[in-house]
Amino acid sequence: MPLFFCEYVPFARAYTRPLIRDQPLVPLPGSISTLVAAEYCKDTTLLLMGVICLAASIEKWNLHKRIALRMVMIAGAKPGMLVLGFMCCTVFLSMWLSNTSTTAMVMPIAEAVLQQLICTGLADSHDENDSETADTPEDDGGASGSVAAGGAAFSDKEEDLEKNQLELLYRNDSDCKERRGSTLSEVQTGEVNGLSLKPISTQDFTKHTNGHLPQVEVIIPNVKRVKARRDSQYPTKKDHMICKCLSLSITYAATIGGLITITGTSTNLIFAEQFNTRYPDAKVINFGTWFIFSFPIAIIMLILTWLWLHFLFLGCNFRETCSLSKKRKTRREMLSERRIHEEYAKLGPISYPEVVTGVFFILMTLLWFTREPGFVPGWTSLFEKKGYRTDATVSVLLGFLLFLIPARRPFSPSSSSSCRDTDDNSEADPLAPMITWKDFQKLMPWEIVILVGGGYALAAGCKVSGLSVWIGRQLEPMSGLPPWAVTLLACLLVSAVTEFASNPATLTVFLPILSALSETLHINPLHTLIPSTMCVSFGVMLPVGNPPNAIVFSYGHVQISDMVKAGFGVNLIGVAVVMLAITTWGIPLFNLTEFPAWAVARNVTGS
Repeated sequence: MPLFFCEYVPFARAYTRPLIRDQPLVPLPGSISTLVAAEYCKDTTLLLMGVICLAASIEKWNLHKRIALRMVMIAGAKPGMLVLGFMCCTVFLSMWLSNTSTTAMVMPIAEAVLQQLICTGLADSHDENDSETADTPEDDGGASGSVAAGGAAFSDKEEDLEKNQLELLYRNDSDCKERRGSTLSEVQTGEVNGLSLKPISTQDFTKHTNGHLPQVEVIIPNVKRVKARRDSQYPTKKDHMICKCLSLSITYAATIGGLITITGTSTNLIFAEQFNTRYPDAKVINFGTWFIFSFPIAIIMLILTWLWLHFLFLGCNFRETCSLSKKRKTRREMLSERRIHEEYAKLGPISYPEVVTGVFFILMTLLWFTREPGFVPGWTSLFEKKGYRTDATVSVLLGFLLFLIPARRPFSPSSSSSCRDTDDNSEADPLAPMITWKDFQKLMPWEIVILVGGGYALAAGCKVSGLSVWIGRQLEPMSGLPPWAVTLLACLLVSAVTEFASNPATLTVFLPILSALSETLHINPLHTLIPSTMCVSFGVMLPVGNPPNAIVFSYGHVQISDMVKAGFGVNLIGVAVVMLAITTWGIPLFNLTEFPAWAVARNVTGS
């Protein structure tokens, strides 16, 4: 177990330990060693490979970037809505791509927007002053734009939002005496407190100021400059809070999006395969049923997490954030929108490979949903032999076609625009496919394949050795608790352990134990296994909790204290929403009120 939890060796290497026949991981009968290798290539492995083919095409042709930027443009440039826009696009992408890949794709886009905000050097409290700044017209009657020393007032005529400097007219130092404050001889030309100084002669002074006597002697008071902290790269504290909020929102959104689909994260794959292996007669877990159960969870978690982060870092001004009134945009918002539009313009018009990738994406989703929808016969009923068509069949077939379909539009005289962002070889070859093996290799997480396979081998070892049954019997004193209490304790336990151990390792250890516990207490195993599988993804309080946390932490905007404080709230939100789901719409969806026959058969066999 130290190999799994303490990370003495890489996870992929640790999960190859069951393959060592003469030194088995657990004391098993000799027969298990001949079957353990088969555990490393299951149906979910092929499902993952097919999805990675589609993910490689999405990344190669920048479809993910187009989707992300478009959703952020729709959300707007207000800090709160900007965070919500990035969260929505991250959730959508994380449904189909791995959480780590999604975070690595979206975070650079968010960082570009954050750097634009930092470069402005303006806090939101000063944005209104910036919008009221006027520019002085250079004509003979231009006194309306000048600043008098006594009142430091200026006329509001000829406002120009694009210019934020004022011209300060003053006499030569030979015509001024030293007063309270700085003399003009000390100032000469330049800037004082953001105002540009323009010297004029005594003869021209009367003409420029229309002879107004109060402006004959101009005194510039001493200005106390507030020096920015040298240890901070942020102009204001609010800028820092925006950076923290946006950074953390991306890693949390990636975690939420990974819950929605079976392929969203490796823990979902581990659960699906171990459950189908342990209960082969239970035909209840597929892409459609999992999506129907988890999608409302993700929507509720997305809204509550956004509200929590907004309250924690941006304050309680939800009315201003959600206001639809067409108020004048601040300079910060205009610069943010400009940067986002510039990034989107770099993508150019939508290309032929992007269209093909989008069509494959929609087709794969539809085929998954319609395979066995439950309320009507699916397309698998068209075939005589049952059990040969799974979700992996769809992903492998469409993934294979991506290696065959050319990336250039057929019968097109000029297809250079459809093959941008590719290497020289693909541009020279008119029959270059949508993706190559090199593209697939770049994204294929082989360590996840080995890790998941090792989890299957460990589960098989627990099954053959009787370890899971023994542990389940030791937990019989919990039989007096109601099912929801058992599920809640399991969720709290796995969500606490996964903060310090990897998600796959935690789930691999707990799934056999919870299965045996459910069988012993005569609770539907899905009542404890599904919530525990979801809660094992809530390792959001520390950088070591999951790879997306580490990616966001590496950008330097957040500290560990920020992650602990924000992640604790997200963890509580996740556990509460999952418990709400399993006790409401999860009951009729999976028939959780009864102890199913497929679990009874497994319990009799195991005993």
